[in-house]
Amino acid sequence: MLAWDDHDFRVRFRLGKNVVLNLLEYIEDEIASQTIRNNAVSPINKLLLTLRFYATGNFLITAGDFIGVSKSTACLIVRDVSVAIAKLRPIFIRMPETESEIRDLQLHFYQIARFPRTIGAIDCTHIKIQSPGGPDAEYFRNRKGYFSLNVQTIASPGLKIMDVVARWPGSCHDQTIFKKSRIYNKLVSGYWKNSLLVADSGYANTQYVVTPYLNPSNDIEELYNESIIRTRNPVERSYGVLKRRFPVLSFGSRLKLETTQAVIVACCVLHNLACDDNDLEPPELLNMDLPLNEEFSLREHHEPEVGNARKQLTEEYFPFLN
Repeated sequence: MLAWDDHDFRVRFRLGKNVVLNLLEYIEDEIASQTIRNNAVSPINKLLLTLRFYATGNFLITAGDFIGVSKSTACLIVRDVSVAIAKLRPIFIRMPETESEIRDLQLHFYQIARFPRTIGAIDCTHIKIQSPGGPDAEYFRNRKGYFSLNVQTIASPGLKIMDVVARWPGSCHDQTIFKKSRIYNKLVSGYWKNSLLVADSGYANTQYVVTPYLNPSNDIEELYNESIIRTRNPVERSYGVLKRRFPVLSFGSRLKLETTQAVIVACCVLHNLACDDNDLEPPELLNMDLPLNEEFSLREHHEPEVGNARKQLTEEYFPFLN
């Protein structure tokens, strides 16, 4: 690590030195080799190799050359370190739990565009994978025709990822993933009381999830749309920051499916660590152009749930905004 100044280190490993050293304290024991024989790779070099892999867009040979190990050894290191980082998820990826946390989150969302009661912006993004093979492989082929995981996240106003679901194949619809999630069950059970998630038109309007009007018919609905679109912008921005910081998520993964899932969650943990370090703008990429982030949002019609929050807000809240 001493070979690079702070800027060069961030460019190569996508995180600041202090963030990497703090992370190492959490996972060092888990990723340490069981023996010091045969020139075992040190925990810090395992971590740096993994970060270099995330930064180079899935080139295991390049990552392995970084510390002089074979491609197969590099693959095992990336797997083990990614799993160790992903296990930190309960610490660093979390929804609000206390009344104080809920109020603070609602206030910060309100300050974006005066949209009330919001505790998260939800959406999905596709992460390209190789075909997993087997009889179920085609379930992973998405509407664009390539294999992917459809990954659901919930973002905070500060772009932190508060929840991630990275197990569903690319053919699954956003609404299906949401209805099968732990977050959905907690919302329906009233865990967050009258709090809301803001979403796009890929989701249904309910008591707990609100989306824009596809065809607003009056000034109130126009005002509502303007407010909700700005309020849910953090989740879109978080994907841009996440994929620019870790190009492996833009180029796609050729690892085993289980390892790919661990890499995705690990990158989300690292993204939050960077946010906590007030590092919201990833450094430039070295001689690398990222593929365009494809837009999957559909203008779909879901029958609104009786008593849905969107109707209530446009009748009882937005008409009285000055």
